Amino acid sequence: MRVLRWWSFRRLVVLALVASLGLSAVVGVARWWVAAGADGHVYGVGEVPKAPVVMVLGARVYEGGRPSPFLEARLELARRLYEAGKAEVVLVSGDNGQEEYNEVDPMREWLIERGVPGERVVGDYAGFDTYDSCVRAREVFGVEALTVVTQGFHVERAVTLCRQAGIEANGVGDDSVRRYPRPWKVGTVREWAANVKAGWDVLMGREPVYPGPRESSVEDVLRGR
Repeated sequence: MRVLRWWSFRRLVVLALVASLGLSAVVGVARWWVAAGADGHVYGVGEVPKAPVVMVLGARVYEGGRPSPFLEARLELARRLYEAGKAEVVLVSGDNGQEEYNEVDPMREWLIERGVPGERVVGDYAGFDTYDSCVRAREVFGVEALTVVTQGFHVERAVTLCRQAGIEANGVGDDSVRRYPRPWKVGTVREWAANVKAGWDVLMGREPVYPGPRESSVEDVLRGR
């Protein structure tokens, strides 16, 4: 009986080790894929090439419509890029899946209050995650080239997903909110799992939660210039 118990225990240990190694391999491959996809396409504000569109990915908005520090930092990057002539349209992409929660309107208001013309700020209210934002930018808004702005720990995944969606994408990452060490650390760790999900979404060709219809708002602004 003891031999059987010992054998069962050893099998469990071996299975646990195999599962752990397999998981580590998947996470490692996903991380490599994201880094390789973004290689050479992440810049600072001053160095990033000009693109017709800068896309701001949504993040938490507090009750009352105030952007969180992480979101505000992204918006500030977009404002600086627009003012520097590095983009002609700002596409703000965020979550408005519930009536009581809206990331997009506060982003638009923040930018307009700081001098970006309202007609140059286009909202995507169905950017529920990075993958959806990138695919919708290409397929719904017709964007062919853009600069995506987000936090430094997230920017490689954002660039890779947008490039996989068929967009000539570069990225600018914000590191100013490192002064909030706990959420920064959480975001950094979360990327390991998010990279795996991103790879799976691309591999499976997942459709966005809301895939359409086509909108001409970005193209209309660019045509009018």
